[in-house]
Amino acid sequence: MTPKALLPRNQTGAGRSNHLCLTALAGEYVETILKALRSPLWLLLGLCVQAGAASATGQEASIAIGHSVVALDGPWKFHTGDDPRWAEPTFDDSAWESVDLSAPPDANDGDVGITPYTSGWSSKGHPGYQGYAWYRLRFAVTPPSGETLALLGPWAVDSSYQVYVGGILLGGVGDFSGATPTAYGYHYPRFFALPPGSAGGGTMAIAIRVWMGPWGVAAPGAGGIHIAPAIGEREAITGQYRLQWLKIFEGYAVDVVPALMFFLAVMMVLSLWPLDRADRTYPWLAAALLFSGIQRGNQAFFFWWQIETVQGFVIFILALTSSLCLGTWVMAWRSWFKLDTPVWLPRLVAALMVVYGIAQLLARPWMFHAAFPHPVSTALRYLISCVHLAFLLIYLLTAFQGIRRQGREGWYALPAMLAIGVVLFITELVFLHVPGIWFPFGVGLSITECASAIFVVLLSGLLLRRLWSRASRSPLNPLESRA
Repeated sequence: MTPKALLPRNQTGAGRSNHLCLTALAGEYVETILKALRSPLWLLLGLCVQAGAASATGQEASIAIGHSVVALDGPWKFHTGDDPRWAEPTFDDSAWESVDLSAPPDANDGDVGITPYTSGWSSKGHPGYQGYAWYRLRFAVTPPSGETLALLGPWAVDSSYQVYVGGILLGGVGDFSGATPTAYGYHYPRFFALPPGSAGGGTMAIAIRVWMGPWGVAAPGAGGIHIAPAIGEREAITGQYRLQWLKIFEGYAVDVVPALMFFLAVMMVLSLWPLDRADRTYPWLAAALLFSGIQRGNQAFFFWWQIETVQGFVIFILALTSSLCLGTWVMAWRSWFKLDTPVWLPRLVAALMVVYGIAQLLARPWMFHAAFPHPVSTALRYLISCVHLAFLLIYLLTAFQGIRRQGREGWYALPAMLAIGVVLFITELVFLHVPGIWFPFGVGLSITECASAIFVVLLSGLLLRRLWSRASRSPLNPLESRA
């Protein structure tokens, strides 16, 4: 999966809804921050943690919670595989290995800036493993008088999970109803109201059932939980939960802005098309802008709502929309420069689009519940790279021919070509060690997001210049008629 650029249905949970209404996030932003600043979440009053790492005999840690949130870093008991008995609080997990979920405070997910972020099981003794695994933790907890407790789910998990407290399923992320779990995104915040028997404190046993899909195996540090769950007083957990959703909202709002700019540019182009129906530039431009807007905006759609599955992302975005973006932008610029040679190039572009889309699917045989030999998988990856490079060469050839044919007008269009070219060919730029993402103010901002916004501004200037030039040549131009 490509960040910014892999993804409930089992949201069975007692108490509050697990999903904050995203449309209300912007309006509640200031109010939530003010509440959080006043909240005991940040003051940590009365916090007393009596640390006790669970021993092989299952010794319990003792946690006394004031008005605060305590991260459950562990060490957790961990075991690969799957067995329903592992959810039971009385199960003996003393023979399991121990896993620490603590992480350096500045470590982030490399996408939207989520911290603190720890590596998964592939870097902790289980490289290349995919499938089920369980995390278990038992501890004694004492809440303040008159307060109830709640649980904040693990914020980043590859790829789906379920949470059990005292053997009771509270909910999770993903759909476990089928033979193989369905995965959506990997960092949905979750709020869990604890069962009545455990909300008041005492000995608590938490079990987390995790499933990682085959798409994550090759990623460094993938697998399982990356951000530890947390327990705390209900109001404090609620504040933390809202702040997590605000972080996700902020992280992908920067994708919505250029997407909306692309869609507005589509309307601008289509409004100019009636002025010259014979000019093929406008339909090609409108199509290219539309596909770019879909590709950009899908980032927020994918990570804000559990609607689009990982398989859907691969088919709709990586295979279909990406290939259409590459092809339509080449044709849009050829039409802009009025290039008609070589005559076979449009057919080559169409063939490359088909090959690229099919190769993206075949390079992920898990889509079809199949597996290819390593040489075949390697060949498919090379094929994708070669086709993408072929699109880049055609794109550069188009820019060269355009400047050669139109001279100064071609140079005017070059900055816009370069801006959208950064979006289309970011893979090649990253290969050249161009940084693909930064984290100003703790929020991930990618070079493609910036390039998309810059491009729409430049394109608007080109369209206005084109409109003005056409108006100045019109026989109805008042200046000409006055002369």
